[in-house]
Amino acid sequence: MQTSLSEEHRIIAIGDIHGCINTLRALIEKINPRPDDQFVFLGDFIDRGENSKEVVDYLIELSQQFLCHFILGNHELMLIEYLKTGEPGPWLLNGGRATMDSYGEQGGINLPPEHMKFFAGCMSHTTTRNWFFTHGGLDPELSIEENLAFHDPEELGWQREHMREAYLSADSYPWEKTLVCGHTPTAEPIMLDRLIAIDTGCVYTRNPLLGKLTALILPERTIIQQKNIETTA
Repeated sequence: MQTSLSEEHRIIAIGDIHGCINTLRALIEKINPRPDDQFVFLGDFIDRGENSKEVVDYLIELSQQFLCHFILGNHELMLIEYLKTGEPGPWLLNGGRATMDSYGEQGGINLPPEHMKFFAGCMSHTTTRNWFFTHGGLDPELSIEENLAFHDPEELGWQREHMREAYLSADSYPWEKTLVCGHTPTAEPIMLDRLIAIDTGCVYTRNPLLGKLTALILPERTIIQQKNIETTA
């Protein structure tokens, strides 16, 4: 499913989808990808929106046509923990019920084998010479090398410290590469020298500042967005 990213071809990063299949399809249509384009999906494919299963089906289909890297979001991490332990913990309270419903399950979840393989193949991060992709982010006080040495991989899916206003204003992150992440919804993408954050809260349609799915095309840093078009959003 996945091989190394190359900076010789376009890299298209896509933010948090959260079960919004129609919006995702419309965004991909807007992008009109080229045969040699590469996708990095930054996690949180599931939960909150009503069509998580359909999103995973579509991502698997897309990976058969294009090179795709799939990053573990904190919502995938919660699902995986549930599958391991049988204990829902915070998952059902944070949008997991919508995922369970999309799989047609009552009081449990039974993923198809291809979906189990999909989630098992998701990564905590992926990287190239100039870019570092993960869901949550990086500790803003440490280099990337130090982040990977001192933090568990799962922490990359939850990190938000780098999004605090003090760090954004200073724009002096000690990272060797530019971080591209999702996880923390913002009204517009954050575009700094060492930080690009593209979660624009696709599923949060009741907030007039959010409700958009964002794609980032590298290396030119072009932004393409699609307003949420889910009929039940």
